[in-house]
Amino acid sequence: MEVPFVDLKRQHKNIQSEISFAINEVFDNTAFVHGKYVENFENEFAKYIGSKYCLCVSSGTSALHLSLLAAGVGPGDEVIVPANTFIATAEAVSHCGAIPVFVDVNINYHMDFISAEKKITNKTKAIIPVHLYGKAMALDELYSLVSNNGIRIIEDCAQAHGASIGECGNWTSPVIPKKVGNFGFASAFSFYPSKNLGACGEGGAITTNDDDAYAFIKRMRDHGSIKKYEHDLVGYNYRMSGLQGAILSVKLKYLDKWNGRRRDLANRYHCNLSNCPVALPDNMSHEDIDPSFPVYHLYVIQTAKDRTIVMKNLKDKGISTGIHYPVPLHLTKAYAHLGYSRGDLPWAEKFADRIISLPMFPELRNDEVDYVCNTLKEIL
Repeated sequence: MEVPFVDLKRQHKNIQSEISFAINEVFDNTAFVHGKYVENFENEFAKYIGSKYCLCVSSGTSALHLSLLAAGVGPGDEVIVPANTFIATAEAVSHCGAIPVFVDVNINYHMDFISAEKKITNKTKAIIPVHLYGKAMALDELYSLVSNNGIRIIEDCAQAHGASIGECGNWTSPVIPKKVGNFGFASAFSFYPSKNLGACGEGGAITTNDDDAYAFIKRMRDHGSIKKYEHDLVGYNYRMSGLQGAILSVKLKYLDKWNGRRRDLANRYHCNLSNCPVALPDNMSHEDIDPSFPVYHLYVIQTAKDRTIVMKNLKDKGISTGIHYPVPLHLTKAYAHLGYSRGDLPWAEKFADRIISLPMFPELRNDEVDYVCNTLKEIL
């Protein structure tokens, strides 16, 4: 049996007629750059997330960049970033002329608050919690950490479309779940094709409840202008195409269904691998027990056995896997100039050596999951 890591063809086949209709509409109206189809999606996504505003941009990286600029991050500032995330989280900081300050992660792969607290200085302007792998990061401790020193929270929601957690500041039972994208000064989403909500190309969005951030980002994404040829600021060409806006509107209708299927698949993995010598995600939560609703962008395990051998054996059996991420950011060549060394952030380094991402996408079949699990148990 061949089991792909992700198969977008299956998803698109199921909604092909709707996608084709949306694309034809864009062509009929020649609304190729921003325009009404992007604006329609912005309104729909803001309503879905529960935010006051949504501003679509060209990628998740540009969403992070503009969010940081709106927070006033600039040259000489420091921004705290977890070491276990995609490089775009740190790149956006560098694009502002600021310095990413890398901190360790905890058992959930999220930013470790103790590590973060130690790195706060008078230069710290913002902190970027990453809702990694589709699990919403608890932010109550982070709020208490930054509330008294004016540090902005910029949520990185690139892997967590639809993930929820109990609202910060109200942890008494019952806790009302609230979607990520509402907890920070601004929040960045990616619509890269393989995301839980993916475009047919690049795309991103910023959600915010701040009026000034909205006005600033709206100008900056379009050459510093809100009216043609009137440029108030030196901005960027970070606009989303009309085609992506129309396609995302179609896909948004299915997001909760797809996320529910991801949770079902994660539960199947969890049950099948419960007696296997691997570390599993600990997020098999139920609505009446835990206000956390993971959406499993990735299903990540850890193995103490040589990962290269395990992945090769899985590949030989037709199973595709991934590593997210093999090198923690503080040890990448891109940030070697910051002077970090192996041993500085031990948990991020340990996880980077042990993690394996198993196949995960809504159209994955139950028998494919069973085959992955049975094969993995045979190997280990």
